[in-house]
Amino acid sequence: MTTTATAASRCRAIRAMSTDRGGHGASDALFARAQRVIPGGVNSPVRAFRAVGGTPRFIARAEGPYLWDADGKRYIDYIGSWGPMILGHGHPAVLEAVQRAARDGLSFGAPTEREVELAEEILKLVPSVEQIRLVSSGTEAAMSAIRLARGATGRAKLIKFEGCYHGHADALLVKAGSGLATHGHPTSAGVPPEVVQHTIVLEYNNVEQLDEAFALQGSEIACVIVEPIAGNMNFVRASLPFMQRLRELCTAHGALLIFDEVMTGFRVALGGAQSLFAQALPGFVPDMSVFGKVIGGGMPLAAFGASRRIMENLAPLGPVYQAGTLSGNPVATACGLATLREIQRPGFFDTLAGNTRALVAGLLGAARDAGVPMCGDSLGGMFGFFFTRSVEDMLPQNYGEVMATDKERFNAFFHAMLDRGVYFAPALYEAGFVSAAHGEAEIAATHAAAREALADVAAFAAQAGEERRP
Repeated sequence: MTTTATAASRCRAIRAMSTDRGGHGASDALFARAQRVIPGGVNSPVRAFRAVGGTPRFIARAEGPYLWDADGKRYIDYIGSWGPMILGHGHPAVLEAVQRAARDGLSFGAPTEREVELAEEILKLVPSVEQIRLVSSGTEAAMSAIRLARGATGRAKLIKFEGCYHGHADALLVKAGSGLATHGHPTSAGVPPEVVQHTIVLEYNNVEQLDEAFALQGSEIACVIVEPIAGNMNFVRASLPFMQRLRELCTAHGALLIFDEVMTGFRVALGGAQSLFAQALPGFVPDMSVFGKVIGGGMPLAAFGASRRIMENLAPLGPVYQAGTLSGNPVATACGLATLREIQRPGFFDTLAGNTRALVAGLLGAARDAGVPMCGDSLGGMFGFFFTRSVEDMLPQNYGEVMATDKERFNAFFHAMLDRGVYFAPALYEAGFVSAAHGEAEIAATHAAAREALADVAAFAAQAGEERRP
């Protein structure tokens, strides 16, 4: 039997194992009902389980580190609403703040003291930011930050990196061209090529491409937007040489460096990922920062900020327009402010990071024992893992390397863990999140489930190989 045939057989076997076996009566019914009135049955595509197959679980309630679906099954939650729930679900201080704010009024369309308090709290924790504007979503924040950068510099071009996600603004829905001299191509229908003609897409962690792009077009580049840890290709860190060179080039050419900390802000460290780069690279600061998720504590809230000099270009002071009916919503700001105050308690991030490291170490240990190649990484309360093609494979450093990891094994593992009451993100491209509510019991239960699931993945693949032998 050829190596190719063996690999194909193994893939088919694992694919069969990853098939959702159904039996989720309430979720099945709700999904069928949802698909009649909502495109794809969901209000954000990854929730549809298209990447892993099967029926998405419709969630009825959550508490601490747990979710319960519409059928009453409990799951250990490692999605955390894609990052905001750093305290776990239903934290008493957050619930009290939200309930009190809701009693006073849901929305005013006018300034409130709490907006000022939240802005002051963020600025206290992030020294690179002198002024901040509150908005309602990460997409809105990133889109507005880019517009502001273009307005402040008087330039049009922007650089983003393949595999980094900054929301669904038209100019950011683009993939790389065939070379640095060619334009990128829209990745979504409805985005005309003209809209992305000023967007340059480079490979993450590739210093040579950075140098070449700035050498060719440095005087036209308004900004570079980057995830310091790329959480939308699972978990990929920006290397120190890459980040140092990015800062040097932006400074030399007058481009603004935008840190998209929607995921990493107040999640990997109290001062965000930029505080960790500042420790490793003395004097390092981004020019602009984008935040979301944790600053809203689970409510729709995001922000973008920079120096006073840059922010003064924003309306009503300057010519760059931005506005929002629900920006600075009083209930959302109450939720975010309560969350930020809780995560400043002594030892909070030490405990969170320790628990996250323990989770990843146990998963990797279980994979090693099962003979399943896997690698993983974490920082603060954010983590990721990859099923690799061999035990020699290292952590991916860019989108191409992420795409080369074993999707079939991930899908099989995802469903095996879901069956055992552990809810990881339903796509190998998404990071995972641990909350302060996750303790030793939840992590131990996850490890026990992983040992069973990984043994099943390994056995299924081995069985396929045996059956195909002549």
